[in-house]
Amino acid sequence: MTQNPFSTVITPLILLIPSIVSGYQLHYHDESFTPDVVLRVAATNISRACLDRYSVLVNGTSPGPELRLREGRTYWIRVYNDMDVQNLTMHWHGLSMAASPFSDGSPQASQWPIAPQHFFDYELHPDIGDAGTYFYHSHIGFQAVSASGALIIEEPEPAYEYDGEHTIHLSDLFEKTDDEIEKGLTSTPFVWSGETSNVLVNGQGIPVEPDTSSDGCSMATFLVEPEKVYRLRFIGATALSFVSLGFQSHNNLTIIEADGHYTKPFEVEYLQIGSGQRFSVLLRGKSQEELEQDRANGIDQYFLQIETRDRPTSLRSYAVLLYPGGGNDTSAMPASPPITLPNTTLGWLDYQLRPLTPNNFPTLSEVTRRVTVTITQIIDNTVVTWLQNGFPWTEKFPPMPYLVALYDDNISMFPSYDVAVAYGGMDDSTRTFPAKLGEVLEIVIQNTVEVGGILNVHPFHAHGAHFYDIGSGNGTYDLQENEERLKGTEPVRRDTTMLYRYARSGIDGAPAGWRAWRLRVTNAGVWLVHCHILQHMLMGMQTVWVFGDRDDVLRLGTPSVQGYLSYGGAAYGNSSRWPTCVHYWDDD
Repeated sequence: MTQNPFSTVITPLILLIPSIVSGYQLHYHDESFTPDVVLRVAATNISRACLDRYSVLVNGTSPGPELRLREGRTYWIRVYNDMDVQNLTMHWHGLSMAASPFSDGSPQASQWPIAPQHFFDYELHPDIGDAGTYFYHSHIGFQAVSASGALIIEEPEPAYEYDGEHTIHLSDLFEKTDDEIEKGLTSTPFVWSGETSNVLVNGQGIPVEPDTSSDGCSMATFLVEPEKVYRLRFIGATALSFVSLGFQSHNNLTIIEADGHYTKPFEVEYLQIGSGQRFSVLLRGKSQEELEQDRANGIDQYFLQIETRDRPTSLRSYAVLLYPGGGNDTSAMPASPPITLPNTTLGWLDYQLRPLTPNNFPTLSEVTRRVTVTITQIIDNTVVTWLQNGFPWTEKFPPMPYLVALYDDNISMFPSYDVAVAYGGMDDSTRTFPAKLGEVLEIVIQNTVEVGGILNVHPFHAHGAHFYDIGSGNGTYDLQENEERLKGTEPVRRDTTMLYRYARSGIDGAPAGWRAWRLRVTNAGVWLVHCHILQHMLMGMQTVWVFGDRDDVLRLGTPSVQGYLSYGGAAYGNSSRWPTCVHYWDDD
C-alpha cells in the first residue's frame, strides 16, 4: 500500500513504533503497513433473485469475497466503512478473539463501531486446530442480511481426503430495506419485518412465486465429476430462516465438521441449518453408469432443495448440481419438488455427533456452577422486547461497548461475581454474567411461551469460546435425566445450536424447551451470547458474559488501548490520519 485510499493528505503524527506497553506493541499503520486483506463496505442497490434492494455490500457483492486463512498465522484485515451515515463492524463468526479483544466486532460488547468514512484494522490469529468453516458479517443492525462472506481456515493436511470442495452460503432476501426493518422492530407501534422472500445460495436464486419472471437471474450451480468426493461447506448466514435441505438423488451425505470442529463421520440424508451454524459434508458423485441411466429417464441435472421451517409459511428454493455433459437450466425450478424433506427433527444430531479426536469434555463432577438464562418476551406500549432473566441488551444499552466501559471506569462497571452467584448468574446492575477463569459452567438456555401463546425457535451463538453442546429437550432442564442421555456420548464443541419449539402454542410465560452447554472458562474478555436471528437481536435477545477478574479482562492497561476507547479514536483511520493499533501477535 502506498497511500491512504481515502486521501493523499496525511496529518503528521508522532510515530509510536515499536513501543512496548503491557507486553504488547503499538504500531502506526502508515503507508509502510500493508494489510493482508482489504474489505470495502458500501450501501447500494443490487438485484438478487430478480429483486432490486438497497443493501450493504462487501467489495461490491453479496456475499462478500471468500477469505481463506491458514491456522497458526497472523492476519490483518482492513475494513473500510465507505458509507456516509451508517456505522459498521465486522465479526469473525466462530473464531475466538480472546488474544485481540477489540477485534471481535460486537459493538454492544467489544468495540466502538467503525464510523462512516473511517476504517479499522482487525487482527486475526487462527490457532492450530481452528481449521474449519466460518464466516464474517457485520454486527450492526440488520446489515448482516447482505454484508457477510465465507471465512475458511485451512490446515496443511485436511483430516479427511476429498477431490474438491464447494462453499454453500445461505442467506435471506427481504423486500424491505435494512432501515425499514430496524425502525419497524424498535418503533411504536411495533412493525414486523415480514418473512423472507427467498433463501439464496451464494447470493443467487430465482423468484419463488410461480408467476414471477426470472429473466436475468439464475440459481447457483455446483460442478462435480463422476465418482469424485467433494467437501461441501454449508454456511447458515440467514437472518431469520431455519432450513432443511437435501440433494435430489444424492442422499449419501457424511458430516465431517460442525462449527469449525472435525467430527467422526456421520451419515445423513438431509441437513438442518439455523442462522449461524456451519457444517461440512462429504458427497460422492454418481458413477457414469448411474448418470447414463438417469439421463435415459429424463434426469440430466440435480437440485439442491431448501425449505424453511418453523415459520408461519414454508418457503422452498433451489440450487443445481451439475455433471459434465448434463443439462444446465438454472432459470426454472422443477415442476414439482424432487425430494420430500422431513418436518423439523427436534434435537437433530443431539447426543449423536462425536469429535474426531478427544476434546477434553468436562464431566458433571467438574461443573462448578449452573446458570439458567430464561428467555421471555414483553409488550410495552406496542414495543416488543426480548428479555434474558428480566433484562434486554440492545444497541442502546449500555451507551458504549461494555469492554470500553470497563476500561473507562473499571471499578464501578465491573460486575460483582458474588452478587451474580447469589442471584442465579447475572449481576443485575450491569446486566452481565461474570465467571472466573478455570470455572466449568453449565449454561441452560430456557425457552418460554411468548406473548399471545406463540413459540419460536432460536439459534443461540456464543462469542469468545466454543462450548460443549450437551443436548436439548422439552419443558425444563432435568439434570439427572440428561446425564442418563449423555452416558456413552462424546459431546462436540460448537458455537451455535438450536433452541427448539416443541409446540406451536401454549400458555404465556410457560417453560417451552431448553438447550444446555458446558463451557470451560479459559478466554478472558467480554463476550456476547445471543440469538442469531437478526430481528431477535435487535429486539434485545442478547447477553454479555465477562470472563476473568479485573486484571484478566483489563490486562492491556488504559495507555496502550487509549485509541480504542472513543468513537472514531486513534485506532480508527480516516482521510486525515493513519490508525495506531495494538499488535497482539508478531509472527517471525
